Amino acid sequence: MPLVSEPLRALGFLTIGLFDPADPRRGHESTLQIIELGERLGFDSAWVRHRHLQYGISSPVAVLAAATQRTSRIGLGTAVIPLGWENPLRLAEDLATVDLLSGGRLNPGVSVGPPMHYDQVKDALYPDTAEAEDFSHRRVQRLLDLVRGEAATGFSGTEGFEAFSDRVQPQAPGLGSRMWYGGASLQSARWAGEHGMNFLTSSVVKAEESEDFAAIQLSHVRAFRARHRDGERARVSQGLVVIPTDNASPRQRAKYEAFVRERTPRTAVPHGPARLLFAPDLVGSSALIAEQLHAHAAFREIDEVAFALPFTFDHDDYVQILTDIATVLGPALGWHPAAA
Repeated sequence: MPLVSEPLRALGFLTIGLFDPADPRRGHESTLQIIELGERLGFDSAWVRHRHLQYGISSPVAVLAAATQRTSRIGLGTAVIPLGWENPLRLAEDLATVDLLSGGRLNPGVSVGPPMHYDQVKDALYPDTAEAEDFSHRRVQRLLDLVRGEAATGFSGTEGFEAFSDRVQPQAPGLGSRMWYGGASLQSARWAGEHGMNFLTSSVVKAEESEDFAAIQLSHVRAFRARHRDGERARVSQGLVVIPTDNASPRQRAKYEAFVRERTPRTAVPHGPARLLFAPDLVGSSALIAEQLHAHAAFREIDEVAFALPFTFDHDDYVQILTDIATVLGPALGWHPAAA
């Protein structure tokens, strides 16, 4: 008998949007079709991950701008945009523009820290300022201030025939309350709470106090809410790789199980100087996965999820997985699809 958790209120999914470098349009089109399918199935949100100098979505804001014109209801998020690659003022303009195009459905998730492989990319990314760039939480604060309408300059008014604003334009009402922070540590969880953001728990965490993934993720949820003005009502979305097999073909089941077997050894112990610990992937029937989730310490304290799609699967695999999540697993967790 599974342990009792609160009914799942919001169900989302995350995709990396891989593509063949010989035909990148096809991969991007597949991602947009998956988002459209998610809306038809009643998912509450679709999220895209950010990849630079790889064969995945490098410009999620542009992809989501396209998605705004092909959907009408589903929330559209980024999980996450690494701000080390971004100018906060320019990003604030792009986010506000896409949010307006979506009718207020954008959920931007961000993180901080130096760009991956910074020593190899800094000359191309910041040729004149590489050593002066600030990759701390102050970079997030700049973005938050600009999105929330703080002044960007001391100048406004008319110059000749042109009108100028001292704030980022356009302004998107409500966007500031839909900003998410993707964190893997207690420090990140506390900072996000103190600054009134929503919190994306990561499927990769720092093993700071324990080597039990669920216990670590739970500590992040509680630390975030303890510092947030909304307390227990502060929004947290849990991220895990979930692969239901209810309507998978025998070939797909074998493929999924092999994928999980290959990745499982990395979940046993923390890795590297940062002691990064990976969440186990969940594969099997929806009944089995629901039982595992109901017993998961962090899942028992949240009512929103964004289940991650495996990175290397085919389009038809994603269709089957999303359909099973929406029609079998979601209802087993107490979730009801959104109305069309």
